[in-house]
Amino acid sequence: MYSYQMTLEGEVLRVGFNRTLPAQGDRIVRDTLELLNQMIDSGEITGGRRILIDGAQSVAVSYVIAHKLSHLYEVIAVLDPKLGSKISKKTGSVRYKSYITTISHGSSYKVGDVIETEEKQQERNMIKVVLCGPSHSGKSCLREGLKQAILGTLNAPYPYVITACPDGEGSWYQKTYEQNQGLANDNKPCLKSELTPEFAEQAAKWVKSANQLINIVDVGGKTSPENQTIMQPASHAVIVAGDTTKFAEWEDFCQKLNLKIIAKIHSRLNADKDEVILADDWKENTNELLETAPLLTGSVHRLERGEDLSSRLMIKALAEVLIHLTKC
Repeated sequence: MYSYQMTLEGEVLRVGFNRTLPAQGDRIVRDTLELLNQMIDSGEITGGRRILIDGAQSVAVSYVIAHKLSHLYEVIAVLDPKLGSKISKKTGSVRYKSYITTISHGSSYKVGDVIETEEKQQERNMIKVVLCGPSHSGKSCLREGLKQAILGTLNAPYPYVITACPDGEGSWYQKTYEQNQGLANDNKPCLKSELTPEFAEQAAKWVKSANQLINIVDVGGKTSPENQTIMQPASHAVIVAGDTTKFAEWEDFCQKLNLKIIAKIHSRLNADKDEVILADDWKENTNELLETAPLLTGSVHRLERGEDLSSRLMIKALAEVLIHLTKC
């Protein structure tokens, strides 16, 4: 696994830091060079007239990328997100991506020239997604796997997690469990408390004030007045259940709160694979489809602590859907 990420889409090289593998600058530079060499040797990066760079780079990384690609391309240009005219539409404001030429070898483009593209840089929307469903469905495990899947996606927004259930399993629990199961289990009872109206009011304030693009709210396993208070400020819901007959109760609960149900996921502890079903044309018709049905259904298998769940097909699909929703 590399501490820096790159993927080539047409003439655009999308780049960014791997947030699941924090590293010092020297490691990141070495990983950048190795990954570039692999992409060149495999024929994925072949060279040509121009290449456009889109994504976060440190100064050291930008030198490595420039050095390797300047031998292969006539023009290298880097995205400037502040350039490009802003256009207002019914679906939101749109800015088309524009790149500044930084290297030019005998091309009609000069250093400093702006290259305008037809790729939209749409203003992103904030979502507040509740992970809900019956107790013992694996919601906390799914929450951690989902967070890691989003963090591992190139240039995805940061997923802010709110633990809105005082069951003693905050964000600390999963990592501690992986490293020291006994310590995690010993400390959990000390942090566990009752879901009171007072706690619900405080948690609702956390949800209301959350201001990241992706906010994930983990709630308890009952359709209670307390959970109603907590979930009221949210915008969307994902329902997770080990017993599919429980879906209807939670669907009704979410609909009364005007939450759009993104996904219904069957948690199957003893299964050995996931089943992922995405609605037809879900990316093109996201908002229309959400008015009547979930975008994602199917199952996820063996949500157990101590395992890397971020690579499960269902969790990766859910991460993709959440990231997409910030663009709608």
